Amino acid sequence: MALASEELTVPEQAEPVRRRPALSPSRAGDFKQCPLLYRFRAVDRIPEQPSPVAVRGTVVHTVLERLFALPAQDRVPARAQELLEPAWRDLQAAEPGLAAMFDGDEPGHAARWLDSARELLASYFTLEDPRRLQPQACELLVEAELEPPPGGGEPVLLRGYIDRLDVAPTGEIRVVDYKTGAAPREVGEARALFQMKFYAVVLWRTRGVVPRVLRLIYLADGQLLSYAPDEAELRRFERTLTAIWTAILKAGRSGDFRARRSRMCDYCSHQAICPEFGGTPPPYPGWPAGGSMPDAGLETPLDRAE
Repeated sequence: MALASEELTVPEQAEPVRRRPALSPSRAGDFKQCPLLYRFRAVDRIPEQPSPVAVRGTVVHTVLERLFALPAQDRVPARAQELLEPAWRDLQAAEPGLAAMFDGDEPGHAARWLDSARELLASYFTLEDPRRLQPQACELLVEAELEPPPGGGEPVLLRGYIDRLDVAPTGEIRVVDYKTGAAPREVGEARALFQMKFYAVVLWRTRGVVPRVLRLIYLADGQLLSYAPDEAELRRFERTLTAIWTAILKAGRSGDFRARRSRMCDYCSHQAICPEFGGTPPPYPGWPAGGSMPDAGLETPLDRAE
């Protein structure tokens, strides 16, 4: 199966193409963490105000993507810094609500926030020399379909965006993901590796090659985390993804998306409507029928910058 392109070509004035529902690493991670969080995001689609940290991550990702679009000799620290403010302006134009992110804050907060993004970009150049790299793709949309679960059922369509894909002349693949936070402890590391194994499965199924290296680049503290998967591990992970998708469909039919309390609740913006915190969720809108089910593969740039 070939890698999917990021855009679909349709005849002029044709009806928009509706993508088949898919599972993304972000939404799969939500369901593993807390089924009710998955419901709020994928079914109810309750708006969430992005944090300045998440927005900063999106801006830095955009700068790095644009940096690799330049000729190799131009990928220098000064050029990355020049790309920062235009990337921030473009994001505000695409998401007008972000312009008010610093309303009511003390003077200078926005400038310090932008300076912190500059520090993350400076950190990147201590970890890699982009002039020596020639990625095959950046911000690559990939898709793959897994076999139906044993005993029948709906096959799982996986969909995700890879920050950077490096392919050696010998065909070896390295998957690179930028993280603008610090290298995490056990829970955060497991979530990050879940995301990277997800990408590894998609690439293995579409290209027939198990990625040689899954690399996480943590810019806040200048750390690299590299992991080498093997085929047996990816087969097991496929079964995990199929089980998650089956559980999502079961919960969707019954409406039984239960809250699951964890340390991650500290960062959740839905506590006011969560039973674990004394709140009441809105009435369940029902699982859409007729192929209009929620797209668990829907990810925003803010999701991918987590």
